[in-house]
Formats: sequence, structure tokens, C-alpha cells
Amino acid sequence: MPVEVLVFVIVAVFVIVFASSLSQRTGIAGPLILVAVGVGVSLIPGVAAVSVPPELILVGVLPPLLFSAAVSAPAIEFRRDLAAIGGLSVLLVIVSAVVLGLFFFWAIPGLGFPLAVALGAILSPTDAVATSIVRRLGVPRRVVTVLEGESLLNDATALVLLRTAIVAAASGFSFLTTLGSFAWAVLSAVAVGAGAGWLALRLRAWTTSATANTALGLTIPYIAYLPTEALGGSGLVAAVVAGVVCGQGAVRWLTPEQRISDKLTWRTIAFLLEGAVFLLMGLELWGIVESNLEAEEGLLAGIAIAAVALVILIAVRAAYVFPMMQVHTARVARSVRHRLSVDGAGSGRRTAGRMRADIEYFDASPLTWKHNAMIVWAGMRGAVTLAAAQTLPAEVPSRDLLVFIAFLVAAGSLLLQGMTLPVLARLLGLRAAGASGPPRDEIRSIDEQLRDAAQAAIDGDTLQRRGRTPFSDALSSLPRAGFVAPLDPRGGADAPEALEFQLALIAVMRERLHELGRSGHHSTTALRYVLDELDAFEISVKLHLESER
Repeated sequence: MPVEVLVFVIVAVFVIVFASSLSQRTGIAGPLILVAVGVGVSLIPGVAAVSVPPELILVGVLPPLLFSAAVSAPAIEFRRDLAAIGGLSVLLVIVSAVVLGLFFFWAIPGLGFPLAVALGAILSPTDAVATSIVRRLGVPRRVVTVLEGESLLNDATALVLLRTAIVAAASGFSFLTTLGSFAWAVLSAVAVGAGAGWLALRLRAWTTSATANTALGLTIPYIAYLPTEALGGSGLVAAVVAGVVCGQGAVRWLTPEQRISDKLTWRTIAFLLEGAVFLLMGLELWGIVESNLEAEEGLLAGIAIAAVALVILIAVRAAYVFPMMQVHTARVARSVRHRLSVDGAGSGRRTAGRMRADIEYFDASPLTWKHNAMIVWAGMRGAVTLAAAQTLPAEVPSRDLLVFIAFLVAAGSLLLQGMTLPVLARLLGLRAAGASGPPRDEIRSIDEQLRDAAQAAIDGDTLQRRGRTPFSDALSSLPRAGFVAPLDPRGGADAPEALEFQLALIAVMRERLHELGRSGHHSTTALRYVLDELDAFEISVKLHLESER
């Protein structure tokens, strides 16, 4: 690695950390600060134009970035709003690409309709930065869930559509062929991604070392991505599916040490990769402008087309979100109520309980026009748009103009919408201080149910040591406060037994937590918070036990 590249990486890490710290102090989103820093540096005289190979973003950055988001995806909430998320991430992307394609076909002479749709597909996906901004504002969690699910899936939809449009431009358009290519790209990705996630979980369960396990986990996005791309599918969809499978299976297959190591590792990776993408996005400004000027495309035409395209994107998104989200919310709630009234009694207590939990969820957090307005305005474009634009073939007419338009739309939406989201949330009355934190009342409710399960196990005399021998009677009278804090062994013969008693109680609490998770009555945020507490508690007890042996 050249020294210059190493110095750049070190400086970039410091800039990313500085932007994060500045964001916490000023309330301005870190990605917006990074884009501004990159743009400022690119405009300094003497600074060479930066050109990042698009493969670095599409292959090197996006698979682990999307995988890390999928691992922590709130599965319960995603299931409930799957129709809304699917509509935003698939149907809205296709509609936006076609509408923009019609505009670009008219505004850019000689482009051709397939390539015009390709540019529309490039501009259609939203960026995950919106989720981080909205979450920090404290808006209702259901809005965050919808935006998070959309940004997780629509990148893959847009890139599959882009690839299909480019092929159609080169070989001629056929509706059946195009539809078949799109379906194969998605279905093959789902199959390979699910298989890769399943295989990775079993391999990691066999690996006892937390360090080696985490190292193996870093390869999973590419284990899903590479074979899918070789089969002609969407590697990004495969990475997302593998992340969902691994995230849901981690509770069953991985140890507390492995889960905590994974959480910290992927959080760090996502923080650095996301920051690097937005910093590079700003640094590329001058190089894009120079290329556009050298191609004699002019800047005014690109600026005008980009401005109209951004207005069209917002208008199409509003026209879709306001009626469709209302219809979705009413239809899903009505469907769940109908199923519960018709066959709820015969579908089992667990299924009926989950249906009731779904109804309570929809009733407690309806999507009003205020929430829909936030969803519309949070649809910002980002680095994926710029990276995808640079994958356009060199022989595409007015290629430099198209890349310039993509950059202007991405940067313009980030700055315009990203800077005004806090103001909009305040005007709509959706901003609530501290609402983005873990739900304390719900956490206390879960904690009480876990304590009750532990007490029931003690009262029923079902706890046993590893050798299947019963615990001492003195331990069975342990006060409830002892369930949530490690014992303080003072030496003696009973210390190891007391710690093993704590581990047995933790196992009971963990099983009860799994049951609560399957019931659907609690949010993913609260369940994972309590799971993290149990993991930390278990690790602490194991450390005490090792020191006693």
C-alpha cells in the first residue's frame, strides 16, 4: 500500500470521528458534515481530483454495510410493515425510475428510453442516512422502521433495474426478458443469501473462540455476494438476506461473547464505511465537474435537469406515500382483525396472541399524514446513487452529464432535505426528546417477567447443576435482587455452586425471553436491550466462576 494511501486512510478516520463528535454537539447529521468537508477539500486549489472506482463502493463497501444493517434489523416490526416496506423499496423504485426515464428521454436528446430509465433507476433509491437522522430526532419508531426497511432493500432493487435497463439498451427491449431477468436476480439472491446465512451460523456455532468467530463473520457478506453475482443475481439482495438470517439466528446459535463481539465489530465497520462513503462523495465533486467541462456538456443544463429531477422524485414519492401508506395501514389492520375473528381460536394460542399483539401495535402507532410527510421528506439520495452512476458504460451518450446530474441530485437532496428534517419534525410536532432511547417501561415489564420465570423455576425445584445434582437449599432462598446482579463470592466451598446457580437462572430467563420474543407483544428494541443485559450478566458470572476454579 503506498504511503499516500495509508496517510489518506488515517486522516479520513480522524475526519470521520471529528464529524461524529461535531454532529453530537451541533445536531447536524454527521454524513452532511462529511459531504461538506469533502466538497470543501475538493475545491482547494492544488488538490488533485479524486476519482473512486465504482466497484470499490458497489463491491467493497455496500455488501458489508447492508449486511451490518440487516443483522440488526427489527424483525418483528419488519414483518408487520412488510407490505409498506416492500412497496417503497420495490414498487416505488420502479415507478420513480419510469417517470424519471420519461423526463430524461425528453430532456436529454439522443439518450434513448432504456438508458433514460437506467438513469432514473440510479436516482430512485433512498439512502440510509435518513434513518440515522430521523432516529436521533425521536420520531415514532414505526416511521424509523419503515425508512430503515426501505433503505435496506431499495438499493438492490435499483441496481437490478439499472443492470436490466443497460442490457435492454444494448440488445433491445423485451418485456418478458426484462421481467425474467429481474425475477431471476431477486429469487437467486434470496436462495443463495439464505443458504449462506444458514451455513455461516452453523460454522460459527462450531467455532468456540469469540475472536475466530468474529473473523469468520466478516466473510459472510461476500460469501453471499460473490456466488450470487456469478449466477447473474443481485449480490446486494443476497447480502441483506444473509444478514437477516444471521441476525435472527444469532440468539440461538451464538454465545453471549460472540454476540457482543459481533455487535461492536459491525457497529464499528458500519460507522467507518458509511463515513468514508460520504467523505469520498464530497471529494469527487471537482473531478466530476472537470469531466463534465472537458466533455463540453456545460454546467447549467446539468443543474437545471437535476433540479427538475429532484422535484419529480419528491412529487412521485409524495403521490405514492400519502394514499398507499394509509391504505396499507387500514388494510393490514383490518386483515389481522378478520383472521383473528374467523380462525383465531383454531390457529393456536401463540398465533392468536401474535395477532392480538399486531392489532395493539397498529392501534398504538398509526401512520397519520404527519408521519407520512416525514417519510416523504426523509427520502434522501446518497452515495449509492453516485456509485451506480459511475458504472454506466463509457459509450453511453452524454455519460459525464449523467454522472454530474446524479451527483447534484444526491448532494442536493442530502443538503436540502437533511438540513430541514429537524425543522419539519418540530413543525409537525413529531420531535420528542429522549424518545429514541430504549423504552424503559417495556424493559421493566420484560425484566419482571424474567424474574417471575426464575422464581417459578426455584419454587418448582427444577434447577440442577451440570452433573444433574440439585443445588443447596440455601441457594433456593436467594432474594429476587440476586437475579439481576452477580453474586459476590467470598471464597469457601459454596462459591462455585452459587455462581452455577446464577448461570442456571440465566438459562431460565433466556428461555423465557425467547418466548416473549415469539409472542409479538414486545418491540425488538426492548427485547434486544434485555438480551444484551443478560449476555453481559452471564459473561460476568462466568468470569467469577473461572476465577474460583
